[in-house]
Amino acid sequence: MALRNPFTRLALTARRLIRERQGAGAIEFAILFPVLVMLYIGAFEITIGLSVSKRATRAAGSIADLVTQQQSVTKSTLGEMRSVANAIFVPYNSSSLTLKITGITVDASANATVLWSWAQDGSVPYAKNAAVSDIPSDMKTANSFLVRSELSIPYTMFLFAPNFMPDGVRTINISRSYFYRQRQGDSIPCGDC
Repeated sequence: MALRNPFTRLALTARRLIRERQGAGAIEFAILFPVLVMLYIGAFEITIGLSVSKRATRAAGSIADLVTQQQSVTKSTLGEMRSVANAIFVPYNSSSLTLKITGITVDASANATVLWSWAQDGSVPYAKNAAVSDIPSDMKTANSFLVRSELSIPYTMFLFAPNFMPDGVRTINISRSYFYRQRQGDSIPCGDC
């Protein structure tokens, strides 16, 4: 008996292990646990990312909507729009949020040009009378005025493999741009932009 073929002993051992069921649940759990944790963390990250994306959409739309309700604006009025965005992003960190607001005139030939522009750092991001080409076709109405708000915020995934992924891959830049028509009058002038 002791001189059996090594393959026969291996086959007998394999049959005995197949019939043995003690500890099978623990082994299956040990195999599946990392996968389940990654699925949970991935779902959490997606939920947070979608929430930040939804807030970016809401903030960009709200800012454009608020500006179009004015009859005229100033740099200080536009500067208050940053507070509007910060309030919408609570409880998320919005310190690295960037915001640009542009007044766009569409002439009788449906050519769109910049009337004024403002960025949160006090600069003028677009030159006056520069052509604007990204207006949706249904909003390019002759002799009209539009306000474009551009909001961008970086979202850094904080749980999903933070030590294994480089920072450039972990950070997603969420950007939204909204166009709204003025509510009153022919345009919305900016006295000091």
